[in-house]
Amino acid sequence: MTALSSAAVVGLGYIGLPTAVSLATGGLEVIGVDVNPEIVERVNRGETPFAEPDLSVAVSGAVAMGRLRAQREMPSADAYVIAVPTPFTGDHTADLSYITAAAEAVADVLHGGEVVVLESTAPPGTTRKVSELIAARRPDLHLPHVPDIPPDVHVAHCPERVLPGRIMIEIATNDRVIGGLTPACAERAVELYRTFCHGELIVTDAASAEMAKLAENAYRDVNIAFANELSLICQHLGLDVWEIRQTANHHPRVDILRPGPGVGGHCIAVDPWFIVEAAPELARLTRTARAVNDHMPAHTAEQIVATSRRFRDPRIACLGLSFKADVGDLRESPAVDIAARIAAALPDVKVLAVEPHVASLPGQLDELDNVALTDVEHALAESDVIALLVDHSCFRSIKKSQLAGKVVYDTRGMWG
Repeated sequence: MTALSSAAVVGLGYIGLPTAVSLATGGLEVIGVDVNPEIVERVNRGETPFAEPDLSVAVSGAVAMGRLRAQREMPSADAYVIAVPTPFTGDHTADLSYITAAAEAVADVLHGGEVVVLESTAPPGTTRKVSELIAARRPDLHLPHVPDIPPDVHVAHCPERVLPGRIMIEIATNDRVIGGLTPACAERAVELYRTFCHGELIVTDAASAEMAKLAENAYRDVNIAFANELSLICQHLGLDVWEIRQTANHHPRVDILRPGPGVGGHCIAVDPWFIVEAAPELARLTRTARAVNDHMPAHTAEQIVATSRRFRDPRIACLGLSFKADVGDLRESPAVDIAARIAAALPDVKVLAVEPHVASLPGQLDELDNVALTDVEHALAESDVIALLVDHSCFRSIKKSQLAGKVVYDTRGMWG
């Protein structure tokens, strides 16, 4: 096998672009492929289409060195990394249309000898489906899902394991799970990721790698669901969930997570459904955890709306819209859902949204006439009801005097 010298990364989103930059920094000639012409143009100018610490410097450097460029057409390369979205449908089953389109586009330019890695999180068996899709389109090539025939193309799965806000650090330092459809496929994928990964490269089969990633996020979802259910029970009994949690966590083998207004992002809020899809009759706990966490935005909004109706002409401040602290990522954000529910239930009430990490409201809120994006000082001064929905660091400096005389919903336990 010849050494890998070039790579194409399909999908220049939150995972694809950092992966492309990392491969370029690792010495490969990298072409990023994306269907969005604006993203292609911005990357080729050395700019980033979204905010992530250290990414803009890395992109501009890689482009300036001639190691990274972007285009809409699929190029020839030694390696292909598919990092496209895998949303779920209305019935919570995986939408694999983006993966299918990417696999077919890659198939059309293969010559033999390449490695194709699926990074997109997907249900167990999806990597094998990628191999089957390529084989159906390219009957002249041997693919690894066919036993006893040495493959012309090596197919593997390597799920991402990074945290928004720390992607450029964790993409290089975290351990990676690499699952090949054959041991030889895994070896070729290891060769690719060794160019920039300093963590341990854990080798397994493709389906096990797919399931391991889903298990990581489902584990967190289940534990968050317990904390959220506990908060609902404590509220019903008139108890302080933050005190209960702190007291219980003094036990040396207990670590209850922090409850909150829901679970967001494109991982924890999505991936557990892929486990449910794989074994719907057996994934009872995983399904229940999703139900608990999905219920929290509606519950939180109902509490805030009920309190606000006690005022003659209330104003409501929603502090934070992102799905987690200190980032501007609004994907699957429970805070956005809560603000929208409040505004829809109280159409004559002004809702002041504060999100220091974005410049404009998302479409779901922008189309509502009674929602406005403002700064924290104005929101605190003008509001009767204050809902802390995201524990951004900047909100820690809010003084008690600024909250005096107001109804406060601290859904993150930031202010004690």
